[in-house]
Amino acid sequence: MLDVRNRRFLAALLLASLPGPLFAHGNVAPQPVNTDALPEVGEEWLTENPYRADKVGEDVWKTAVKIGDSGFNQNCARCHGLGAVSGGLAPDLRFLEAEEYGDEWFAERFQHGYTQDGTTKMPAFGPILGQKAGWAIRTYIETRPEDGALDAHNDRIEAIVADLIAGTADGKAIKVELEQINSEVKTFSGAPVADSTVSRAAEVLTEDKASFKHAAELLELGLSAAK
Repeated sequence: MLDVRNRRFLAALLLASLPGPLFAHGNVAPQPVNTDALPEVGEEWLTENPYRADKVGEDVWKTAVKIGDSGFNQNCARCHGLGAVSGGLAPDLRFLEAEEYGDEWFAERFQHGYTQDGTTKMPAFGPILGQKAGWAIRTYIETRPEDGALDAHNDRIEAIVADLIAGTADGKAIKVELEQINSEVKTFSGAPVADSTVSRAAEVLTEDKASFKHAAELLELGLSAAK
């Protein structure tokens, strides 16, 4: 029996297959993605994401997420939604399982696109953006947090923001706390680690008070998105 995640993703796929101009990409040209910082993956398309942390380490994974974030929001958000949060007219890719089955579906669609009744609903990104960009985008998508994943921590995050803005926070201790909070954030895809505003704030935060403002801004962004 399909679990909730699978049922929701399949429902989105069904919607995407219905007749009519539901999510036509139009004539928007794909935007190039700079993947120089990522390891090479060869010419032949893989069937499994090579940039997961358990394969390449946390540093490369983080790089892939950031490159994928930029690549997705330049090329995919128009149809699939900013931050991969679909408005319902295209598949919500956050529900695509972070395992080989989901990778194969993603790679096929990314490489070859999707045409219905002679209309291009999604262009073939593979030949234009390349495999590295594709897997970076995939890495970003699969690390999207569940909706409301930080709700239980909002009061504490607000307090942290206040301390950071006031300059009274212990940067090292707050960084550890934010990393702990992020470890509890679940992803729709089942990926073990989420890329959230909390994890990004923890990444930029140091004991240097010059980093406090940037971290506070990232956390405030997450709080405002949750409202």
